[in-house]
Amino acid sequence: MKKALSIAGAYIGIVVGAGFVSGQEILQFFTWFGWWGILGGLIATFLFCFYGVQLLELGQEMQATSHKDSIYRICGPWIGAVVDWTVTFFLFGVAAVMLAGAGALFNQQFGLPTIYGSLGMLAIVLLTLLMRIERIIAAISLVTPFLMLAIIIITVYSLTGESMNLHTVGQYAKPANAAAPNWIIGAILYVSYNLAATAPMLISIGGAMKDHRLNRTGGILGGLGLGTLILLIGLSMMTILNRVEGIPMPTVFLANKIAPWLAVAMSVIILGMIYNTAVGMLYAFAARLVQPGTPAFFPVVLASGILALVSSFFGFTKLVGTVYPAMGYLGFLMMGAILLSWLRSRTRPKPDTVLGKETP
Repeated sequence: MKKALSIAGAYIGIVVGAGFVSGQEILQFFTWFGWWGILGGLIATFLFCFYGVQLLELGQEMQATSHKDSIYRICGPWIGAVVDWTVTFFLFGVAAVMLAGAGALFNQQFGLPTIYGSLGMLAIVLLTLLMRIERIIAAISLVTPFLMLAIIIITVYSLTGESMNLHTVGQYAKPANAAAPNWIIGAILYVSYNLAATAPMLISIGGAMKDHRLNRTGGILGGLGLGTLILLIGLSMMTILNRVEGIPMPTVFLANKIAPWLAVAMSVIILGMIYNTAVGMLYAFAARLVQPGTPAFFPVVLASGILALVSSFFGFTKLVGTVYPAMGYLGFLMMGAILLSWLRSRTRPKPDTVLGKETP
């Protein structure tokens, strides 16, 4: 169970970036739809559980150290080649986004030049990537319990201390402000958007595990954890839905209403989530180019990190607006390919057995 929880924590840590924990992504894909967004959250929970398990088991089955062979297996040679290199490009892009986000957070919170925050984050990420994959999984999962605790505190306060009546949520829901035309597409698009970035690292994590039950349990627990966070953050923001428009970080806004120290803690947690995502993306990117554990691996990580740092100078907002929307469309393709692969495996005839032995 401890190992399964570590896998679940790493899964949550990779998916939960700055946009998720700040509440902005949940607002855009779920909460603006009002109570329908809660149903969307339940759909997303199921999809995160299902696809998390499929990716982890795929990695375990193929003993994968990178996403390459797994992508070719589920997508075929032609589509696989396109998806493989597109995913690899996006991994690098998200790593650059995370370094830019660290710089922006340091600049906003502490008034420091963005380069300091980006450089500091890169240094910590590079030190982490010197470790073996098992220790990297443990490092990524470390922040997740603190995130869960902070979100629970904020949600309990919001539901008991806010003056807005939840019965009036429908009056303030603004689907036109959402990032999708309706709540069903919003839920699917949100999972799709995250799957494109998460799949390579999940495949690598699955490949490092030898026990089939670990991956299944870890994937389900990770999906349930993500769904719980979506629902808790969504409920807390419903209590300020009449005031949330224009607030860049709703969860920090709510935390500040409870106590200034909690707002500071949320800022630190957001930084931790940036770290998680940066580690996952840079590891998966380098693992696609060079076998992990070989002498060439860390030089590739170092070179990739420096290039990502240079790319981060384009700015956090600009990079998010460019990289993330395209990832959503790629994620749709991956979701379809994984589902088709799963359906084929369910309908494939199993060999007959006699006395526990396969017969021709």
